[in-house]
Amino acid sequence: MECPQIPQVAYTQFGKRFYKQVYEKRIPVNGSVELTFRCNLRCVHCYCNLPASDPNAMEGEMKTDEVLSILDQIAEAGCLWLLITGGEPLLRKDTLEILIHAKKKGLITSLFTNGTLVTPAIADRLAEWPPHSVEITLYGATRKTYERITRVPGSFQRCMRGIELLLKRSVPLALKTMAMTLNQEEIFEIKAFAEERGLKFRFDPMLNARLDGSKTPCDFRLAPEEVVKLDLEDEQRSREWREFCGKFIAPVSSEYLFACGAGISAFHIDPYGQMSACEMVRFQSFNLRRGRFSQGWADVIPLILKQKPGGHYPCARCELISLCGQCPGWAWLEKGSMEQPVEYLCRIAHLRAEAFHTPFARK
Repeated sequence: MECPQIPQVAYTQFGKRFYKQVYEKRIPVNGSVELTFRCNLRCVHCYCNLPASDPNAMEGEMKTDEVLSILDQIAEAGCLWLLITGGEPLLRKDTLEILIHAKKKGLITSLFTNGTLVTPAIADRLAEWPPHSVEITLYGATRKTYERITRVPGSFQRCMRGIELLLKRSVPLALKTMAMTLNQEEIFEIKAFAEERGLKFRFDPMLNARLDGSKTPCDFRLAPEEVVKLDLEDEQRSREWREFCGKFIAPVSSEYLFACGAGISAFHIDPYGQMSACEMVRFQSFNLRRGRFSQGWADVIPLILKQKPGGHYPCARCELISLCGQCPGWAWLEKGSMEQPVEYLCRIAHLRAEAFHTPFARK
């Protein structure tokens, strides 16, 4: 008896159909959970890092059973992809227990870490229960640059050791970095280091203000011209931007402040159980310690998304908004108003439009 032939569907076609239904039905398929704001490093640009032993932060963080219960709830709601991050998540003793529980619930997990706390025992456990990916942030190709950013002596060597421990066990691994004034000369050295080991690499130059209101991270931003120069110097990144510009440059069609997938297909949960539409919009949230995920997703997040501009909001008519990343969260952190354009992002958008020859480049 012949087996029936299974029709083949291209991934891009499948993806379009999948996300069309996700958006129409508002299914929370993408989630991220910060297990802690604490970190063993003191990176100059970080938007949330607290001292590793901060007693107040530790006391307020969700307990293991609270996190596991939330994982059960988000899996039931339809979540597929889950990012576990921090701070430095490996500061918590239960992070691998949480990761394994997520995998057992059928979630496709990713773990963001600085790699400095990876031990042979942790690497063994990650090899036994591999996430979809582990991403380590490598801030420099040299010890001097790396520790100038992390401000912790010996952290470069510990990070390198963590990378090698995971490589030896074939744990799915990728490297990334934040591009800033302190490491811009080593970005492509870091990329070469990753590629020599067969690892994917990406960099992000978009530093945002701290959650506590400090603008200190902004002091380390690359100038908009330097950001676009990096875009052009990286062949793959340049190609991706050209493809993006060919498909997605258009005015925003929404009448609301939020015009992205936040709160439609994605959500974020902080260390204290506060669920928000995304990691940038912390000032409007739902407390998962007082209610269930389904309640917050159905009743509270939609109220956030339905907010409309109260006055003049130039970003709503801008053809280049998809190039700059302007969003109410960025504006709130930097300007104290969800409707105020962030000039830094605006300048980058216009420079990218010129560099990649979009139809709106000169408007």
